Amino acid sequence: MPRLSSDPNLSVCPNYADEAFADTRLQLTNENMTEAQAVAVLRNIWQAQNIAAKNQWQAQVEADRERQENLERLNDEEQERQEQERLDEEEASRKEDKKKNKHKYSAIPQLDVPIKPVILPSPYAIRKLDKGDYVELWYFTNDGLDDAKLKSSVDEDAMIMATLARGNTAWVSAASTRNAAAVVDDENLTFKNFCQACPRIIDAM
Repeated sequence: MPRLSSDPNLSVCPNYADEAFADTRLQLTNENMTEAQAVAVLRNIWQAQNIAAKNQWQAQVEADRERQENLERLNDEEQERQEQERLDEEEASRKEDKKKNKHKYSAIPQLDVPIKPVILPSPYAIRKLDKGDYVELWYFTNDGLDDAKLKSSVDEDAMIMATLARGNTAWVSAASTRNAAAVVDDENLTFKNFCQACPRIIDAM
């Protein structure tokens, strides 16, 4: 069936009683049909054809709408496919880059900025604490830490001759020795030095 180019709902039935349709009426007029009846027959024929055209137009409109919706759906699916393809390629590229550059993707730990100074007592005091032995609080006072800082500037490989507990002598690391003359016994510490040392030794433990 040929496609309709205009909406038949907008069509108006012609006036078949007009002079322009005289020949058409004459072809229908005879002893059994008057001219008025011929006009009615022509109007009925036009209306029947118009109803059929309206039905065809409605089916044509619905088919066009369905075709357009189908095209839009296919277009949307194609766009989604292309977008997913792009995302897959980016993900594959990211995984490949992550495999080649592991350090680039290493997590950064959420650590607070330290607000306390780092306390570094002398190696002698640290060894005593590690062994669970008694160590004087003086090593954790400002004077003791200053002494440890001074000794930290000594070459770790430097050796000195030291007198051991039984009077024997031996070569020992210069950084691990202590200046016994500078050490103050706990009972002789000032209150200020005591307050300096107590929290530091607790942290060191």
